[in-house]
Amino acid sequence: MPIHKDCVKRMRQSAKERDRNRSKRSRIRAAIRALRAESKKDEAAKLYREVSSLLDQAASDGLIHHKNANRNKSRLAAMVSRLS
Repeated sequence: MPIHKDCVKRMRQSAKERDRNRSKRSRIRAAIRALRAESKKDEAAKLYREVSSLLDQAASDGLIHHKNANRNKSRLAAMVSRLS
């Protein structure tokens, strides 16, 4: 356990941020799984917009790298365009 006040506060902040990041990452992964499981093009297009927004938000927050977000969006867009 930390002794200094600032270390105690840093631990509290880290725990909150860890929970927040875990929840965001989980939400992104669930949305991507739902999009990959979708077989209808119009539904997939709607889901793609949501996933794209989540990825952009995660990249702007520093949760994932912006190139990682762009790569995922590109691959998912290609998958959606292949649907009939």
